[in-house]
Amino acid sequence: MKKSALVSFLILLITGSVFSQEFDTAKIDGLFTTLETHDRFMGSVALSKNGKTIYSKTIGYVNIETKQKINTSTKFRVGSISKMFTSTLTFMAVEENKISLDQPLADFFPTVKNASDITIGNLLNHRSGIINVTSLPSYLLWNTQPKTRLQLLELLEQGGSVFTPNSKAEYSNSNYVLLTFILEDVFKDNYANLIKDRITVPLKLSNTYVGSSIAPTNNEAYSYNYDTNWNKSFETDMSIPLGAGAIVSTPIDLNTFATALFKGKLISKNSLKQMTTFTEGYGMGSFQMPYFDKKGFGHNGGIDGFTSQLACFPKDEISVAITSNGSRYGNNDILIAILAAYYGKSFRLPNFNTVTVTPKDLEQYLGTYASRQKKLKVTITQNDGTLMAQATGQSSFPLEAVEKHAFEFYLAGVRLEFEPENKTMYLKQGGGTFTYKME
Repeated sequence: MKKSALVSFLILLITGSVFSQEFDTAKIDGLFTTLETHDRFMGSVALSKNGKTIYSKTIGYVNIETKQKINTSTKFRVGSISKMFTSTLTFMAVEENKISLDQPLADFFPTVKNASDITIGNLLNHRSGIINVTSLPSYLLWNTQPKTRLQLLELLEQGGSVFTPNSKAEYSNSNYVLLTFILEDVFKDNYANLIKDRITVPLKLSNTYVGSSIAPTNNEAYSYNYDTNWNKSFETDMSIPLGAGAIVSTPIDLNTFATALFKGKLISKNSLKQMTTFTEGYGMGSFQMPYFDKKGFGHNGGIDGFTSQLACFPKDEISVAITSNGSRYGNNDILIAILAAYYGKSFRLPNFNTVTVTPKDLEQYLGTYASRQKKLKVTITQNDGTLMAQATGQSSFPLEAVEKHAFEFYLAGVRLEFEPENKTMYLKQGGGTFTYKME
């Protein structure tokens, strides 16, 4: 749900086929001990098999100020994992003949640009062309204040279209905000009640609901961002993300939801097939999350300082959920480690050793770098002795010195290696290396 940062979280596509069913929980515990020792992650994880939790772990605080610790019932904002719930409600509406996937948006909101050419299906798989509300230049000026339906519609109408409907796919939270309104209209009830009556009550998800202002007294976690310390993040008003990102939940509840969904307990097999049919990488409320030759489906989430990930592997009847209220290490790396432990594959524990650098040491790296391989330029600055990187038009992020002339941003798996004498920088991420030259 959150406005995109420089580097998006990666879903690693790994190939192979040999597995063991020994579940190395001790090594997973070791991972979380390492993360906790180095202050890299606050949150909760759970792994379920056939709907039953077989592993869970929590580290960190609901509220750092009061030292209230996270437990398995702590609720987190799960961001765009909410879209899986909204998609499920949408297919319920289709099955009840209240809407159809090829029905035009103009039947509901004719003043949205290209509404006659945008279908319900286009909203589900991000092929509408409607501008992403969280990418609006003014978004961070008003996202903590309540918005009415009328106000949100006016923002979408003013934002217009960024491409011809159905010509390509591009992620837009606006699609699921509009789906929220459509669902409320056709079911004649508000989104919070629809989630409750049609999903959480039937599945007995006692810790899942549409959020409001965060209440630590109700075991709801605040979220945090890190510079040299953890700082409490702002709170997006939940009248804005709605079905695109307003749900709060726990990993155990998320796994229960995913298991029920893929067992056909919420929507039909035909609807589930449509939800998991992918065009240009987009399903209808889901993404592919393969691990070796295992087919996984799920969604990532991010809102304020929260990040989350849900991955279900229907054939093996397992589901993994991660919710975090403060992270300096990628959820995808945690997901891969848990899957590796479950399937008997090896994985390395992270090494967070750092080297000491002075502000004077950092001066040799400062400047703007350009690459023939990537369009975005990267500007390197320093802030109180911390090296900072920022791509054109995107947010800056801090780098840690891990070796001489080498810096990392663990949260997104980014490594920058410098050759100051050649005014060269190498950006490494996801197995790729990109060469940059200082301008």
